[in-house]
Amino acid sequence: MFRSFRNVAAIAGAVALGVLAVATLVPPATAQKSESGPIVREVPPSREVAQYSFSPIVRRAAPAVVNVYVQRRVQTFSSPFANDPFFRQFFGDAFGQPSERIQSSLGSGVIVSSDGVVVTNTHVIRGRGETEIRIALSDKREFDAKVVSQDDKTDIAILKIEHNGQVFPTLQLEDSDNLEVGDMVLAIGNPFGVGQTVTSGIVSALARSEVGTSDLQVFIQTDAAINPGNSGGALVDMSGKLVGINTMIFSQSGGSQGIGFAIPSNLVRLYVEGAAEGRAVERPWLGARLETVTRDMAEGLGLDRVAGAVVARVTEGGPAAVAGLRAGDVVLHVDGFEIADARGAQYRLTTRGIGSTVKLDVLRKGQPQTVEMTLVTAPKPGKNDVRNLAGQHPLDGARVSNILPGLVDEMGLDAVDGVVVLSVRRASTAARLGFQPGDIIAQVNGQPVTTVTDLETRLGQRQRMWLVAVKRGDKVFNLQVPG
Repeated sequence: MFRSFRNVAAIAGAVALGVLAVATLVPPATAQKSESGPIVREVPPSREVAQYSFSPIVRRAAPAVVNVYVQRRVQTFSSPFANDPFFRQFFGDAFGQPSERIQSSLGSGVIVSSDGVVVTNTHVIRGRGETEIRIALSDKREFDAKVVSQDDKTDIAILKIEHNGQVFPTLQLEDSDNLEVGDMVLAIGNPFGVGQTVTSGIVSALARSEVGTSDLQVFIQTDAAINPGNSGGALVDMSGKLVGINTMIFSQSGGSQGIGFAIPSNLVRLYVEGAAEGRAVERPWLGARLETVTRDMAEGLGLDRVAGAVVARVTEGGPAAVAGLRAGDVVLHVDGFEIADARGAQYRLTTRGIGSTVKLDVLRKGQPQTVEMTLVTAPKPGKNDVRNLAGQHPLDGARVSNILPGLVDEMGLDAVDGVVVLSVRRASTAARLGFQPGDIIAQVNGQPVTTVTDLETRLGQRQRMWLVAVKRGDKVFNLQVPG
């Protein structure tokens, strides 16, 4: 079971340097293996060798790791009929008495700029209701903070400490591509609200994409102990630089079982630079759909192993088509980095950045090819492409768009024309009826929908009964709602 670290019941009142994992490293001279026999163990030759420690790294890195306290004011409703299923079916919470309660949660963060820019996880700060964020440093100073940007797909959030010209300790971002499996790392955060804690481990694996929830999530796996409250904290290397943001664990108990995941610093860097420049991070538009190579695909494509991303579709006039990619090509490397699956390919292209030219090593009908492609953003939607729908109809509260080339790639759509749901406002009619981002509106009352204008026209006609055909993945649902 994968767990993102979310609401922790208790918030620690003070921030203190807690557990420090100390490693005693025995140099090669003290543990030698003879040619004819077992390893010979010897006493360390000096006091200095016996006292090797991570403490110099911790002294440099720990001051830049902060606690993130979040409080939310949430409106709730109570009613004498609240537990009556019949009442709730027809009236919901409409007749309940409003009340306000405070939700508290705790996570960690990392200061990456001396003027107070903090990186954390989106799930640490996200929630319903009005939110107050407080940052606590290891020296017990506390400050208010505001959200600069947040992205659900990558689980990266950027905060800014509100202060009067103070200078903060920082952690320098390292190139996470320099990491190798077996490298020593330290995890720093505030698990369970007990105070700042340091644990040690190694890099267990790189480019883990199977555990993510979006096509941009590729993780560093570590066995350094990570627990609830560590979320948003630092993963640092032996030079004391930031190589990842701790975000998730695999656990059946809720505690650390030696399988933790961190967002690589190269992806974090894009969001830090975007926040500094006041712009959103844009992912490259390929004009192609990539799919992970399966075992059956590998046999059919003549691959000697199950790895790579196969080009399933190429959009005419898109960057992939211009570069010469063809349907059926298998992407094996991006700028020399091996590609395990479609998510790995998307991650590599995204971290290369808009405007870069990348080299793709592909296999085409069993023959190796090299393709160079310039990374660009998707065409911007026009003023008539996107609508926020409101009114007495089933799609009240939905934001919809014509299916544009960029959306086909971003949302993984099979259709190349029509109208797609981009988002759904909470507590709206569309939300209550179960509409989801990615739903394609195919018909309304038996009439086809090909554009946003068509949809608005259909919804503008009053009906006694609404019939909406919705395509979700490879299935079509017919929704019937009284007018």
